[in-house]
Amino acid sequence: MSTDDTTSDSTDTPDPRQQLLALADQFYDQFAEGDVPRLQIPTRTKTNIEYDEEQNVWVYGDRNSTRSANSIGGAQKLLKAVYAIDFLARQLDEERSSTLRELYYLSESWDLDEAQFNSQDESNQLVEDLEIVTGATREDFHMRPEESGATVMGPLELREQTRRGEREIHCQEDVGEGGYQIPNNPDTIEFLDNDADFALCVETGGMRDRLVENGFDNEYNCVVVHLKGQPARATRRLTKRLHDELDLPIVVFTDGDPWSYRIYGSVAYGSIKSAHLSAYLATPQADFVGIRPEDIVEYDLPTDPLSDSDINALESELEDPRYQTEFWREQIELQLEIEKKSEQQSLASRGLDFVTDTYLPERLSEMDVL
Repeated sequence: MSTDDTTSDSTDTPDPRQQLLALADQFYDQFAEGDVPRLQIPTRTKTNIEYDEEQNVWVYGDRNSTRSANSIGGAQKLLKAVYAIDFLARQLDEERSSTLRELYYLSESWDLDEAQFNSQDESNQLVEDLEIVTGATREDFHMRPEESGATVMGPLELREQTRRGEREIHCQEDVGEGGYQIPNNPDTIEFLDNDADFALCVETGGMRDRLVENGFDNEYNCVVVHLKGQPARATRRLTKRLHDELDLPIVVFTDGDPWSYRIYGSVAYGSIKSAHLSAYLATPQADFVGIRPEDIVEYDLPTDPLSDSDINALESELEDPRYQTEFWREQIELQLEIEKKSEQQSLASRGLDFVTDTYLPERLSEMDVL
């Protein structure tokens, strides 16, 4: 199947540098009018998550938090925001880029101690705040995370924009066993051609390697996306593009524990901390393949007992609006009943080829993917 003109259209996207400067102007205008400078952002908790039926994703609701200079702590937060805005605007003007980690360390060179970040979590959260209030993304600001190392293997040909120009890559023929590494900004990729029938997103490296070694991508015309644990934004963005632009079904294959269900949730529904980007990152049509609690029972898989934190996480998911379906209620209640969890690799107890010869083909056929 060929694809034409599949790169994202950004002609209607506001200039991110101007968006940042407009925010700085807003603070200045508040000063000029005699008002206490303030910044409103959505409250980033699961109680402020609601379903957007038009976009089929979970987004922030109407509750807001206010960062105000009417306290020392609030004033310091806004001061740090102004310094970060200045840095990011200059970075864009100079057509440079930096990592989230570098921003944290760069703040140590700023002339006011009060403007320096106390931790990388603080600087990361500020970048997320700037995304929310400007409507841009950190990629628009030329901010990069540390490398995630997530990869793709399958019958997909693409063109990638690099510093050395364009290069065309087939994600089976032109890569080694490690696959094609997903770039920080997947919107620089143009899909050229593909023979894939679906994309399988896999949590662990061990299972990803098993699928590739057994030739699952060849036999079933499958694009195998290694999530590498909790997937990076670039991985989720590429997964969404595979679905939206190539019309590939997306299925997610993880361990059978509450933390892995959240990995699926971040692919399908979006995460709480990045709900402002759900329409850009989430693939609500994604389905969950397993490992399911019912698999633990049906296949008598090797297990570990649920810890207290596992139980608390499962009970929390029962209240989480992103898991309010009959399927998830049944599976979570079953897991709480059997008090067990299991890893993807536990399928090897039935043989190294069981996952590719039996488990996945049968499950994907039941789901009408195969």
